[in-house]
Amino acid sequence: MNDPRTSLEIIAASVEEALAQASVELGLPVEAFDTEILDEGAKGLFGFGGRQARYRLIVREGYTAAPKEMLEPAESIRTKVELDSSVPGDEEALRIAQETVKELLQRMGIEATVDGRWGQADAPDRIQPLFIDIHGKDLSILIGRRGETLAALQYITRLIVGKELKQPVAVLIDIEGYRSRREGQLRRLARRVANQAIDTSRTMTLEPMPAFERRIIHIELRDNQDVDTLSIGEGNRRKVTIIPKM
Repeated sequence: MNDPRTSLEIIAASVEEALAQASVELGLPVEAFDTEILDEGAKGLFGFGGRQARYRLIVREGYTAAPKEMLEPAESIRTKVELDSSVPGDEEALRIAQETVKELLQRMGIEATVDGRWGQADAPDRIQPLFIDIHGKDLSILIGRRGETLAALQYITRLIVGKELKQPVAVLIDIEGYRSRREGQLRRLARRVANQAIDTSRTMTLEPMPAFERRIIHIELRDNQDVDTLSIGEGNRRKVTIIPKM
């Protein structure tokens, strides 16, 4: 029988790193997960040819996990929120995140301004998001095709900051307002394709998208009583399907 609980498969160097990644992806504390080792990995010969272990992280009963593409608060990208200094370590986490992104950009030979701010968690048991805004000239190289470079930069930053602070931090990076502009395009696309699905009574499948773009489609249509949405596929081929209700 299939386990109906939410789960993630993660490749990581250790179970601790896998738990940290799952915590950020689903916005839940590390104690919310049961861990199953799918592949113990291999060290390789003389440090070469090895592979990391593969884990399945399963959300325990009593915890609710939204799909990872629905975790980022839709309006927080555009809304300035004051730092909540009542939470220990916030200022330190903010400083480390900013310095990490600055150093990564310097190593890439890119000049830009890096600003940081705290967002608001979308539920009491969610991780508070930390937003990093990058501004400068000719930064399209940091966005990449379909935002893939941006997603990679964000992923690396999360790993470095989480390791430095010894706890997961939901770092979300935007570049010259790219996310906000792209969000508007995707919302219009979601409504148009949903109407097509309803009119034709056929399931419609969108092109592959990164997680933050799929999340926008899900958010836009979650209150639509005439359709359901589902993410299907693996890795960078993952896409959203829009299913008309019969």
